[in-house]
Amino acid sequence: MRLLLINPNTDAGTTGMMRAIAQAAAAAGTVIEAMSAPYGVRLITDEEALAQAAKAMQALTGAITTALPDGVIISAFGDPGLAALRLRLSCPVTGIAEAGMAEAGSGRRPFAVVTTTPDLVTSITKLAQAYGHGATFRGVALTKGDVHAVMADHATLVEALAEACAEAIETMGAQALVIGGGPLGQAAQSLNLRFAIPVIAPIPAAVRLAQQRVLRGH
Repeated sequence: MRLLLINPNTDAGTTGMMRAIAQAAAAAGTVIEAMSAPYGVRLITDEEALAQAAKAMQALTGAITTALPDGVIISAFGDPGLAALRLRLSCPVTGIAEAGMAEAGSGRRPFAVVTTTPDLVTSITKLAQAYGHGATFRGVALTKGDVHAVMADHATLVEALAEACAEAIETMGAQALVIGGGPLGQAAQSLNLRFAIPVIAPIPAAVRLAQQRVLRGH
């Protein structure tokens, strides 16, 4: 099985990091390939950048079709371009927010999203509702401080996310958490053992869901 992970931002280093996380999560025999957005921003932090990323995803339709993957993963938490690519491609297309929320909300479990981007709270909330989690979604817990400063250092990012995770558990009543962001992938993997409730890393969740969809023919 070949899955194509698409990074909706333009940072090649982030693309490589996310591909490695996806490959480590994949079943034996699944190969993860990756490509970056052809234009846009290095980090999606607001609604304008998210909309631009959605257009960039649509611009990749030809390249994706040429690559002939068995499935596609959109590796930004806003799932930009997901609906449009599903209309254009014959293979299943999976978003990391879609997959992460599905795992966190399994069995109607109350969950929250933990992330670094305050300007995307509204879009994340709308996404949770659109995916049918309105009754179980408890909200978005944010790291403190400037998003670029927090993400500039891995250790700082992990600790900031851990603090926000604790807040989501204590104040929102979340029984599961999703780390909201593809570029947060390495930090997400560091957090699961810190808490008594599941902390879902969205890229591995998307790999699991994408594999299931390919195996069952969507």
